[in-house]
Amino acid sequence: MAFKILALLTAFAAVSNAAITRRVTCPDGNTATNAACCVLFPIVQNLQTNLFDNGTCGDGAHAALRLSFHDAIGFSRTNSSFGTGADGSIFIFQNTELGFHANIGIDDAVAQETPLIKAVNGSISTADFIQLAAAVSLTNCPGTVRPTFMFGRKDATFPAPDGTVPEPFDSVTKILERMGDAGFSPAEVVAVLASHSIAGADNIDPNLVGLPFDSTPSTFDTQFFIETQLVGTTFPGTSGNQGEVAAPLQGELRLQSDFLLARDQRTACFWQANVNNQAHMARTFQSAFAKMQILGQEESDLIDCSEVIPIPAPFTGKGMLPAGFTRADVQQACRASPFPTLPTAPGPVTSVAAIPQS
Repeated sequence: MAFKILALLTAFAAVSNAAITRRVTCPDGNTATNAACCVLFPIVQNLQTNLFDNGTCGDGAHAALRLSFHDAIGFSRTNSSFGTGADGSIFIFQNTELGFHANIGIDDAVAQETPLIKAVNGSISTADFIQLAAAVSLTNCPGTVRPTFMFGRKDATFPAPDGTVPEPFDSVTKILERMGDAGFSPAEVVAVLASHSIAGADNIDPNLVGLPFDSTPSTFDTQFFIETQLVGTTFPGTSGNQGEVAAPLQGELRLQSDFLLARDQRTACFWQANVNNQAHMARTFQSAFAKMQILGQEESDLIDCSEVIPIPAPFTGKGMLPAGFTRADVQQACRASPFPTLPTAPGPVTSVAAIPQS
């Protein structure tokens, strides 16, 4: 009798597991755990081919990531007039929102995505498209952890007001207060800013378009957190404008906000924790990015379609001080722990190449 009961339980478990793992076959041959996700596979492929240059971590990927943040951060836990978060308002009400100072340069990203948004012909919301494009863009940059993607966002019915997007000349207090009002702790603010490891200047200074924020803008690695803590040099034509401070490398642009956050006691240790700690940086960014992508949306109404997102290539390198720099060039601010010991890259001091523009 005991053997029969065990056999029945085993058979029941097998049937239950089969039901849990049952998948649907989509029209294009892909499989998904939820049929609603099928519509996303061809959109992902179109993004890779026509927006991200067949899967490269270039200007198109950087622009898509920036657009997703500027759309989503139009949200407040205390003031409903601030917008409904990740809702597509920056595209739907672009005549309003693209006029805000904080959104200078975002019109390029909107222009790049416009034909692709039109091509989906309403099969997904504009809000979903913007966040899907950002999630896919990240997978083209080695070192990221595969982003999650929740499907089913509702589009905005009114624009976000001016002042919801932090700017590079804002004080640390102002940035933390704005981000805190949207639900982010200081640690999560630093985690979100890991995106600057694959970013560059976009009309912060009209003469400096494409200058990266670290020396490896096509790799999601910890160089950004290292190089923001180095002493800076005033290079001809690369600093002195509002929101910029002296950078450590020729051809690199350092935002005033990044410089200050790396040295402020409220965030300095969170900043330093990312130095040469790829796993920590990738994991905390994945979590904070997922939170950002559903701001203002009801998570219980969304469908987990993370399986449509490609798997990123790993990063196998390690953090290094740029050539010509030593530990003496580090402006450490974290009082709780010493700055990690890092090797110095070999070779002469070199300049950083600009990010090619689409």
